[in-house]
Amino acid sequence: MRNKARNIYLIPYALWILLFVVAPIVLVVYYSLFNLDGDLSLENYRKFLTPVYLKMTLSSFWYAFLITLFTLLISYPTAYLLTKTKHKQLWLLLIILPTWINLLLKAYAFLGIFGTYGTANSFLKLIGIGTKQILFTDFSFIFVSVYIFIPFMILPIFNALEEVSPSLFYASRDLGASAWTTFRRVIFPLTIEGVKSGCQAVFIPALSLFMITRLIAGNRVITLGTAIEQHFLVTQDWGMGSTIAVFLIIAMVIIMVLSGTRKRGA
Repeated sequence: MRNKARNIYLIPYALWILLFVVAPIVLVVYYSLFNLDGDLSLENYRKFLTPVYLKMTLSSFWYAFLITLFTLLISYPTAYLLTKTKHKQLWLLLIILPTWINLLLKAYAFLGIFGTYGTANSFLKLIGIGTKQILFTDFSFIFVSVYIFIPFMILPIFNALEEVSPSLFYASRDLGASAWTTFRRVIFPLTIEGVKSGCQAVFIPALSLFMITRLIAGNRVITLGTAIEQHFLVTQDWGMGSTIAVFLIIAMVIIMVLSGTRKRGA
């Protein structure tokens, strides 16, 4: 009777997965099998394996790697300091608050900050450097992307650090280990799962960025997400857009498998 009741409760979850996960993926795969003329063909997959799209794929992975790396380098020390502060929950809330703001609004805010007459250039003029072209560069794209993804990296690392017993730090220091050795041999290994979760939360969405590439990078940075948007909204080649989406889904699944948590044997 208990198992039957549990199965009934699983029905809404199963329907949700079926309608909003499985069905969209099936549709994307279905559309990828049709060319621009509406004929059933593998032409889109052959086209994706050409140098143009392969270069775009490598570029997407490179930018996603840089965004993830810089986000991790900023987020780990920040999360560590948060665990040592007195009002850490308040500080954590302040870090999370920007995620409640619409992404488009944040992008437009940076258009003003990095513009020719924006805050950043006003500061550069004040210190004698002069006006620089900051907007529509790789720097502005990576900077804004890192800013947006920082909370998603901090949260899992913060939770992992909170679970580490302080007695382990004290024991390491009592045994003569330096601060760097304690971090390298004790703290980081115990929080590696939080780092993996944070990297997943940043790297996977960074692969499919398109709004920021258009507004902040001025289409100088072309990612898989940008290509999908172009094919669906501009060229109306839904088949090619779906094909890119299929490869993107495959890449995301591989990343999740490689960086997923492995159960250790007893």
